[in-house]
Amino acid sequence: MMHARARRPFFGDLRFLVGLALVVVSIAGVWLLVSSSRQTTPLLQATRTILPGEVIDSADFQIVEVGLGTLTGAYLAPQDVDPHSIATRTLPKGELVPLSAIGDQDDSRTTTVVVSSTVLPEGVRAGTVVELWHSPLLEDGKTLDAPRVLVGDAVVAAVAEADGMLSQSRTDVEVVIDRSEVADVLAAIASGSVVSIIPAGAGS
Repeated sequence: MMHARARRPFFGDLRFLVGLALVVVSIAGVWLLVSSSRQTTPLLQATRTILPGEVIDSADFQIVEVGLGTLTGAYLAPQDVDPHSIATRTLPKGELVPLSAIGDQDDSRTTTVVVSSTVLPEGVRAGTVVELWHSPLLEDGKTLDAPRVLVGDAVVAAVAEADGMLSQSRTDVEVVIDRSEVADVLAAIASGSVVSIIPAGAGS
């Protein structure tokens, strides 16, 4: 007497189909990942150090082809350059420009002032983040009070040796500061305070 062949349980076939589907999905995912990594998008890279508050121009950038995948939208593309845009932070030469570092000129909160220093630390140049410290004159008009922080976060825009016989090797430094700090800086200069420029973090 012949026995009927035992049928494979339905759940066995189902596990096979699920496993096959997972393999297909995995292969498709790898293919998509490799394919997307090969796709590049033209973005802008700074060709010079751009300071906070500076109006940006297409001449400040070069176009580079990069493959950033989903992160591409977070960076400045050639078609995104607006003639009224400014840098909201320092953009070092060679950096891809994040959209978060670009703002509108009308909303700028920074400006520049010139301060003088007889001693400028080595390495301080355009783009250096510095602190401004000052030692106010006491009531006798001769004695200096203990130094204190005047501006905790400034950016050097330009450094120039002061002209004239009376300069005594004084260095004039143009710094970018927040507009809210301008009054304090000008008051310190006018009152005869000795202003010192220190690389950020060196005085803390």
